[in-house]
Amino acid sequence: MRFRHTQRVSIMLAGIVLWCAGCAFAFAQKTADAPALRLPATNLSADETHARASQLLPAPGFANATVAVNPMAAQAKPVGEKVCIACHQLESEHFTHTLHALGLHAAAKVDPNIPVCETCHGPGSAHAAQPNSKGLIIGFTHDSGTPIALQTQTCLTCHQGGPRDHWAGSIHQRNELSCSDCHNPMAKFSSEGLMAKASINDTCSQCHKDVRLQFNRRSHMPLPEGQMSCDDCHNPHGSLTTPLLKTNTVNETCYQCHAEKRGPFLFEHAPVRESCLNCHTPHGSNQASLLLEPIPFLCQQCHTNQGHPSELQTPQSLANGKHPDERLMGRGCITCHAQVHGSNAPSGPFFHE
Repeated sequence: MRFRHTQRVSIMLAGIVLWCAGCAFAFAQKTADAPALRLPATNLSADETHARASQLLPAPGFANATVAVNPMAAQAKPVGEKVCIACHQLESEHFTHTLHALGLHAAAKVDPNIPVCETCHGPGSAHAAQPNSKGLIIGFTHDSGTPIALQTQTCLTCHQGGPRDHWAGSIHQRNELSCSDCHNPMAKFSSEGLMAKASINDTCSQCHKDVRLQFNRRSHMPLPEGQMSCDDCHNPHGSLTTPLLKTNTVNETCYQCHAEKRGPFLFEHAPVRESCLNCHTPHGSNQASLLLEPIPFLCQQCHTNQGHPSELQTPQSLANGKHPDERLMGRGCITCHAQVHGSNAPSGPFFHE
């Protein structure tokens, strides 16, 4: 009897312990959930995130795509991407990987009326009926039969403004360059920008071969090393300056990297303030620091009779010449006049240290 009584008591105690543990767990769970229950619903909640993921949204901008207007085939009608691919299978395979293809296909899944090929090339029925007749489809090459102005205007339908604000009247526009001379929207040859070549520098050098050669000189901007590109200084789509600079002046462009040369200085060097190009060439030079001439010959273009004897320094003044001159040894003029870009030193007018 005593054993049975003890067994019943043990069972009762175990039940009480389990009940208390259950109550404690429920209270803790309720307490932990209480702050979350008091918070308002957000777009980061699980339900909202799932709902957003289940929605198929078009890519911004591409959702507004329309069939391009081709005045040379005014009666043509849209035929759809499948008709184009029937003949242009290779072009379609290359196009699939581009940003344009991804955006247009995303928009077309939401709205089947969004054109893909015909967004840029215009309605294709006339071209499909007479594929060998030039101009019935908007082509983006110089021999396509489509005027350069129409090619460019088709691109600017979407790419208007921003860096292209000054395209009209720019040197590239006046020389009848089309967008496809630099860009290839039908294939991904470059990591960015859909360039016609593997990089911006390679694309520019198709025409600017003389500038490309300058980067082979011993002192050059680090374009061959991949640390810069042409568009770090230039805007190929147009600018307020003749060399298509991204800023209003040469100096402002240089100061983007060489900020220590900007000043302000108590004593300024007039040629420096006027233009960096008075002493430097921007692309490449066989002289140190992209200089136009070696020192002291560069300095003597202006400083021939000021402070020093007026004799012209020539190779005869070098160490192995007939008349060695200590001013040509080492760093030449900048051995003493080190702060040629400007100085705040007490001896500033002479641009010493």
